[in-house]
Amino acid sequence: MGHAGAAAAAVRYLRSAGTPAPVEALPRPELRCVGADERAPVDPTEFRRVLGTFATGVTVVTAPAVDGESTPAGFACQSFSSLSLDPPLVAFMVGRTSTTWPRIARAGVFCVNVLGAHQGDLCRGFAVSGADKFTGVAYDAAPVSGSPRLTGAAAWIDCTIHAVHTGGDHLIVVGRVDALGTVEAADGPLIFHRGAFGRLDGS
Repeated sequence: MGHAGAAAAAVRYLRSAGTPAPVEALPRPELRCVGADERAPVDPTEFRRVLGTFATGVTVVTAPAVDGESTPAGFACQSFSSLSLDPPLVAFMVGRTSTTWPRIARAGVFCVNVLGAHQGDLCRGFAVSGADKFTGVAYDAAPVSGSPRLTGAAAWIDCTIHAVHTGGDHLIVVGRVDALGTVEAADGPLIFHRGAFGRLDGS
């Protein structure tokens, strides 16, 4: 299945599962694909090094267990962004080979947990593939989706999947925000920069 097919299949599933109708989108601008002869020869290692200078926050994206699953789904994600104010939309990027993404797609909902600076170990736990990531992790249910809302997170954003787009070896998942909130964190948010965790004060 090609990139477009993967995204289309995810959207078809969400529609058949009875998720709310998406918010009407504005007309798309004219887009043009980059031709093969226009692509600069970028070394993957250099790509990672340079892009690593862009500091990001760190999140854990979670979804409730569905279809007889025994545990919720979740993965560590630094590719998260706000997208639109009206309607309220956010987006995250997930690798097309992710084993967690299909579970989130089946749920049709998710919660973005913005981690606090003290939650580096928690992030590492959710970055592991194949393990029960929720063992020993305290959480409650987000108010609309029921997705895990991790205790101690600096903020949470409860969402319904709005759209899925392809982006190279990743999928771009757009969520419509249904509820959100913050928790006062004394140590601020967790920051990822140059391959390591940090804090806003530079430590």
